[in-house]
Parts: sequence; structure tokens; C-alpha cells
Amino acid sequence: RNGCSAVVRRLVLEIGFGDGESLVAMAMVHPEMDYLGIEVHRPGIGHVLLRAEALDLSNLRVMCSDAVEVLRQLPDESLERIQIFFPDPWPKARHHKRRLIQPPFVEMLVSKLKWAGQLHVATDCEDYAHSILNVLRVVPELANVVDGDGFAARPTYRPLTRFERRGQRLGHEVWDMLFARSQPGV
Repeated sequence: RNGCSAVVRRLVLEIGFGDGESLVAMAMVHPEMDYLGIEVHRPGIGHVLLRAEALDLSNLRVMCSDAVEVLRQLPDESLERIQIFFPDPWPKARHHKRRLIQPPFVEMLVSKLKWAGQLHVATDCEDYAHSILNVLRVVPELANVVDGDGFAARPTYRPLTRFERRGQRLGHEVWDMLFARSQPGV
């Protein structure tokens, strides 16, 4: 041994970070954690890169790619938390098959979470919130971290975005779902 020990940092993955406002804020407040953001909207990626450089953030990386392709390359049990905030709700029934939170995608997400790692999804579409909750509830390796109706209060680590603040002023609700990876049957 050479006397050096590698420091393993906790890695948070955010899928679809939009303009990246909340992703940058989290990376600023939690320098002890590493953040990887995946987005396909190039202006959002550019915004995050400019902000990260201006703030000299060394714990934030972004990728312009399809989330499924990135997930396939990540090692299993490597993520502390996966965040999916305000995915497209595809509100028309005929488009529901396009929604991101579907059983096969969730299976892939779960395999990338460490034991006790968390999957955090937030949406401002009530119908989609119930759909997501129903998908997550039946995954044997996921346990809801809240009791009751299954929706969580917004964790303090998730900053309000300007879109969310605007929605609140208009009376729109937001539903957060927070699940932890556990051993099946536990």
C-alpha cells in the first residue's frame, strides 16, 4: 500500500434538470456531494455550465445525452440519490406511454441506487403524481419514506424553482415522492 486512500463521495444524479437552477443551488449548498445532471435541452446545459464556472463549482458535471444511455454506463449501486423533478406529464391519455416514470425505467433506476439510496420525484401534475406513486409502490426494492397517502413534504435540499414559485402564486400544488432502496420484503 502506498498510504493513500481514495475518498468516495456521494453521487446524486438529476435527470432532466431544465435550466439547472435547482441543480446549481444544491451543488453550492452541498459541496461534500457530487452532482451529475443529464439533460437534452442545450440552452439549459449552457446555463448550468456558465453558472457552475461563475461559482467555481467543482462538484457538478452535466451531460447532454439520453438518460437511459447514461444509466446503462453507470455501475450498479453507485448513486446516493436520483432526482427527477417535474418530468413532462404528457397529459393526454393517448400520450401516457411517453411518460418517463414507467416500470422498466424504474427498474433500471433502482439497480443504480445504493442500498438505502433514494429516488426523489416531484411533479405539479396531480394525475401524474398518482400514476408515479402507483408505479413506485409496487417495486419490491423500494420503500416509501413517508406514511399516509404516500406523498412527502418537499425536502429542504430541493430548492424551489422560479417556475414552482410562480405555480404556487397561481395556486398550483406540487407532489414529492421519496422512496428508498431496500432489500425485497424488508
